[in-house]
Amino acid sequence: MTDPDAVPRGPLDPSVMRARYSAEGLSESALAATPTEQFARWFEQVVTGARLHEPNAMVVSTSDAEGRISSRTVLLKQFDADGFVFYTNYGSRKARDLAQNPHVSLLFPWHPVARQVIVTGVARRTGRDETAAYFRTRPHGSQLGAWASAQSSVIGSRATLDSAYAELAARYPEGEQVPVPPHWGGFRVVPSAVEFWQGRENRLHDRLRYVPAADGAWRVERLSP
Repeated sequence: MTDPDAVPRGPLDPSVMRARYSAEGLSESALAATPTEQFARWFEQVVTGARLHEPNAMVVSTSDAEGRISSRTVLLKQFDADGFVFYTNYGSRKARDLAQNPHVSLLFPWHPVARQVIVTGVARRTGRDETAAYFRTRPHGSQLGAWASAQSSVIGSRATLDSAYAELAARYPEGEQVPVPPHWGGFRVVPSAVEFWQGRENRLHDRLRYVPAADGAWRVERLSP
């Protein structure tokens, strides 16, 4: 007779799931001078080399004033020396969290190449001109979706969402300019630390983190795996 309390050891048991990492290591001497430059190097590799699906997908973790943490996947839309930019509804849970506590963590999980990047920093809203410039590059359907969805709010059914979208599609047909919603815009995450993680054999991974130096530049510290 099978013990119902027995710990499963079959193919669906996560305790026996292990991936072996055989990639080359990451050394301090191989790093770029700034985290932005290093991120650009890795990002180019996962886009043009590994051809990962949605390489700009990142897990954004926020917390409210009471310290309750929430996470979700968001798409990175820009990065430069000033920070990492994403866009959202300002009424969403993440935006409400950031209004109470601007500290945020971004995680880029590039599993197929055994790499991840973790950005920690402070999020600030982008200017309306910058938001409008990006909004105009979005597909027409995505522009309408920004109006139709009161992100993170409870709705009665899918039909409610579809009806709102249909009304907007009738008001702004394809080819007609859709105004930027006042409740929608960007956040720029200004990094205070950026960690680059490279999987290695025997779980002895390489973890190199950029942190601000006293002179305003960046210094690199190695973390134990």
